[in-house]
Amino acid sequence: MSEKELDSEKVIGQMLSQVAAQLRCSLVNVHGAINRLAPQDQREADAKMDRNAALLEESYFRLLRLAGNLTDAAVLTGDQPLPLQSEDLVSLCRILCGEAAALAALQEQQLIFRCDEEERLVAVNAQGVERLLLNLLSNAMKFTPKGGTITVELRFENGQVELSVSDTGTGISPQLLPTLFDRYRHVERTDPAPHGLGLGLPICHHIAKGHDGTLTASSVEGVGTRVTFTFPDRINPVATVQDLSLIHI
Repeated sequence: MSEKELDSEKVIGQMLSQVAAQLRCSLVNVHGAINRLAPQDQREADAKMDRNAALLEESYFRLLRLAGNLTDAAVLTGDQPLPLQSEDLVSLCRILCGEAAALAALQEQQLIFRCDEEERLVAVNAQGVERLLLNLLSNAMKFTPKGGTITVELRFENGQVELSVSDTGTGISPQLLPTLFDRYRHVERTDPAPHGLGLGLPICHHIAKGHDGTLTASSVEGVGTRVTFTFPDRINPVATVQDLSLIHI
């Protein structure tokens, strides 16, 4: 890519970040208004109000994810490794899945988290992992029908971490799989709603690269999709007191 093209992408990234900041400010007011117009105690007594409020909340979270992706779009112009810090990855993923499970339930989907370990210290960029996992979960929910299942699995094998999100959704055509993570580079492939702007998966790919890792996908149309984030199982050599408390001696 030429220097002129890189400069243009940086300008676009900065503009998207500014748009995202304005969007988040408005969303704060929207979320507050939802809670005032439909308090939880009234929702429990009024099924129609509860359904309408749930629709508003779903739209709110989708817009919030969009704002996050617009902010992170600027990172697609760089190839620098992400700053890593030792974190309890099991706890991080479990908490995120617990929060997302409530949204899945609103869409009559089941979200399952699986991990054989209760805790595991791993060098990660926590914000990056959170963005990656939430983007993958959002995609899975978007393309999984009511009654479907989304499974998040965290495994540690042969010095590698495998974090996967699989669903029982519509699947992806074989023609799209080879360039699935390049959609931001091919704006003509940006699909209409509900597919969004095509920023989520390229951002996930960049986050994976920032962990010296990879992002791969397998899919069968009409059966479902599995996306796997694989990266080294290591800890930050500069450990904090909190880090040390999680190391099993």
